[in-house]
Amino acid sequence: MNDRTPDLDRAPYGVGPAYPSSHTQFVDPPDTGPLRRAAASADAAAETTTEHPGVAAPGRGDEPAFAPTTGFTVAEGVRDVGMVFVGASMTAGYGDPKGLGWVGRVVARTQHPDLDLTAYNLGVRGDTSGDVVARWAAECHPRWKARSERRLVLSVGTNDVLSGMTMARSRLNLANVLDEATTHGIGAFVVGLPPTLDPELNRRIEALAEAQADVCSRRGITYVDCFRPLVTHDQWMADLAASPDRAHPGQAGYGLIAWLVLHNGWNDWLSIG
Repeated sequence: MNDRTPDLDRAPYGVGPAYPSSHTQFVDPPDTGPLRRAAASADAAAETTTEHPGVAAPGRGDEPAFAPTTGFTVAEGVRDVGMVFVGASMTAGYGDPKGLGWVGRVVARTQHPDLDLTAYNLGVRGDTSGDVVARWAAECHPRWKARSERRLVLSVGTNDVLSGMTMARSRLNLANVLDEATTHGIGAFVVGLPPTLDPELNRRIEALAEAQADVCSRRGITYVDCFRPLVTHDQWMADLAASPDRAHPGQAGYGLIAWLVLHNGWNDWLSIG
């Protein structure tokens, strides 16, 4: 049993504020030591597939920065924005009794007089990054039709780990989506992977989260780290432990993810005050 499992007198599943309280604190955990760093290095050394034509494999010093062929611009005045969220069950908000998930909470807080926002949640339970590669363009472009500003929010990867997908393939899938989107003038934003109750699974999720952060950093794309702030967060772990499947959070947990998104570059990405 995970040593973070809360006492049995905790609040029932799904009970809690829609957002973390003002005194919520996120603390970076200590370095997990050389074992995880060695494993991550081994993964990087094993990669042989490039993320983009002419670009060396991740983890190698000779990889040039990706330069999109189409710049992303923000219009003056009221902006007609089409925003699509693509991912798996966490994106869909599975397990939230309020039916909002983190996506609904973020959209509810994304209000600005110059932002005419139309948002779509395309989260599909069980999806891997490979599934997202296969469907994102066909499903997103109809939602962007007639919108003058196109935005894409990605959050996927836990099912990559669960399905045994290699690190190289997972990060390549993410890179391909980001490169194609950016090349076509679509603003991209990535929400990282949250931790689970399983320490062994968390080690693999953390390694993939770091790989995703690297993919985004190489492209100048905002990446929200949801792993480190939540892996030692009692409220997050309590919400997972109280859920029926012990894998998806309830209202409080989704509120924590929404808080992280909203306070880690969201307004800057949207160019709103």
